[in-house]
Amino acid sequence: MAKIQFSRGIDEDTTPDVRLTRSRTGDSGTATFIFTNPKALTESSTEDITGMYLIDEEGELVTREVKAKFINGKPEVLEAVYLMKSPEEWDRFMRFMERYADENGLGLSKS
Repeated sequence: MAKIQFSRGIDEDTTPDVRLTRSRTGDSGTATFIFTNPKALTESSTEDITGMYLIDEEGELVTREVKAKFINGKPEVLEAVYLMKSPEEWDRFMRFMERYADENGLGLSKS
């Protein structure tokens, strides 16, 4: 049931590269999502991108910080940043990511 949307009601099929950082104290963190050639940027997509919505059975996490990157004049990459400002927000995000990773075959690698 874990899914990502850029326009409400339209699931994004492209699996992102996700990079996580967390403060030394654990009080805050950042998740950067990079989608290469996402469905939301195709010519057949007529919906406006209104944010990134991370949806699962617990509810919805939202960020409005979404940027498109253009290569040779065509949009090819969407980059979204989700900020977590407390340990509770971090834990909630990690529960979403565990569900999303299970459903999409993602793994974790530490740098």
